[in-house]
Amino acid sequence: MICYLRLIIILKEIYMLKIISSVFLILLLIPFSQAFSVESTDNPSTLSVSLSNDTPFVYQDSDGYTVVVGIIENNNSLTSIDNVRIQVSFFDDFDSHPLEVVVGNSTLQVIPSDGKSPYVIRSQTPNPDITKASVSPKITFDSSGGKETGLVVYSSEVSWDDSFRFSGVLQNSGAPNSNTNVYLAFYDSFEPPRILSVSTIELGNVESNTEVTFEINEKINVNSKGFLIFAESNVFNSNVVDITLPSQQSLTKLVTISDVAVKDSFGNNLSEIELGSIVNIESKTWVQFAADQPTNETPYTYYVQIKESGKLPYVEYIGTYDGRFIGTGLQSQTIDWIPKNSGLFFIETFVWDRNNVPISDKGQFVLIHVK
Repeated sequence: MICYLRLIIILKEIYMLKIISSVFLILLLIPFSQAFSVESTDNPSTLSVSLSNDTPFVYQDSDGYTVVVGIIENNNSLTSIDNVRIQVSFFDDFDSHPLEVVVGNSTLQVIPSDGKSPYVIRSQTPNPDITKASVSPKITFDSSGGKETGLVVYSSEVSWDDSFRFSGVLQNSGAPNSNTNVYLAFYDSFEPPRILSVSTIELGNVESNTEVTFEINEKINVNSKGFLIFAESNVFNSNVVDITLPSQQSLTKLVTISDVAVKDSFGNNLSEIELGSIVNIESKTWVQFAADQPTNETPYTYYVQIKESGKLPYVEYIGTYDGRFIGTGLQSQTIDWIPKNSGLFFIETFVWDRNNVPISDKGQFVLIHVK
């Protein structure tokens, strides 16, 4: 009798375990809210920004600070963005760890949909050890309600010799404005152009339905080809006007670029190369000084720009070679290139001094096919 009762108890326990297991399995199949999950993943944002040019312009100002200038793009066609934060790391030639990391803002407070804005970020200290800078691809921003185009800017006078002189007019056809600024973004002849500097004219409060004149007189980068003028206030932004500068050139020496060629590691000339292979872009330069040249030594920077052939060419690569002319004569330069895209490309070469003044005409074009 006792054995029979024990058997009944064991069978009941087995039956209860089956019920509990079935309930647990059903619970596992029920989709719970992510709010109770240990890990949660946000949906990818439809907002995105990008750097208009992977090679921003970097220079040292008169106070010894390193300055990084570039363009940031809002790639969303429907939504404006604001509070754009851009991180720049400053390095020397010896350490992979940055000497400084600086976070700055775009020039425009609000970048409209499918719009662009320059940015200017300066090192924290005038550190002579800084030789290069890198812009972080991780750029933060917020969505914005945007600003109406209630301001209009146009030029009334432009002249450029030893200094840049400009006069313009801002029209406000809407409500009163505060914190109104006019910006001049100077660009060079690269394709796409690089922003070399941004000048700000502070107008402050602007009454409704009024015109305000403004002017500027300052030194600008001698490589400036033109400038974009635009304005922004607390409530409005403006149109963008593109103004080409008259050419200016005052060379004290003449450098001629010749014999530009693409070669392999054995020195053989190439007209077609494999994707991902390492090639050398070589050229020769001949320097001839003017009679009144105060010194026979000239530091220079040799630039190679490689662009895709087409109606809307993009820049595949920009390389630099720093050298020094001692007296007159023939020198050669070599820059390595690893092509990242296939297609037909053309190579342009330039020589500038260390003040970013062109000291040569552009070298001859060289076509190269990457397969």
